[in-house]
Amino acid sequence: MLSTPPILVLMGPSGTGKSTVGAMLSGRLGWAFQEGDDLHPAANVEKMRRGHALTDADRIPWLELVAAWIDERRAAGEPGIVTCSALKRSYRDILRRDNVTFVNFTGDVAVVRDRMMRRQGHFMPPALLDSQFATLEAPGPDEQAMDVDIALPPEDQAALVASALRLEGS
Repeated sequence: MLSTPPILVLMGPSGTGKSTVGAMLSGRLGWAFQEGDDLHPAANVEKMRRGHALTDADRIPWLELVAAWIDERRAAGEPGIVTCSALKRSYRDILRRDNVTFVNFTGDVAVVRDRMMRRQGHFMPPALLDSQFATLEAPGPDEQAMDVDIALPPEDQAALVASALRLEGS
């Protein structure tokens, strides 16, 4: 067991199921859950809604808010789960802490595109998906991360994460 409670950052492009699995894990483990999209500044949301990809400069303030949420959990001595695309290593470097594990949602872009075409009420248009996959840098072997295949049903993804990271009963 880690000396400080674990924090999971569920990462990957939009539409990979981070929020669905995050909510399932939160319910299963009884941990706090933060939807990372809710931390985006309004200007970022509007930019994406208009079909423009975010720049690094756009993402930094958002990543700092995600990092602040992580630090709040750590200060409270509580585990937590947060969704964040964390597409680049440099973005993950802002979020990286000893007790943070990145859960990388991986899969076929066509599957993700289909999901995005069917979902409603989200500001991220499917047209931006290619830019997210182009930006994505998979975690390296030196990063504390695990991959989850989005082809698995969400319940199985949540069970896999809990089991692989030995989180049951935490």
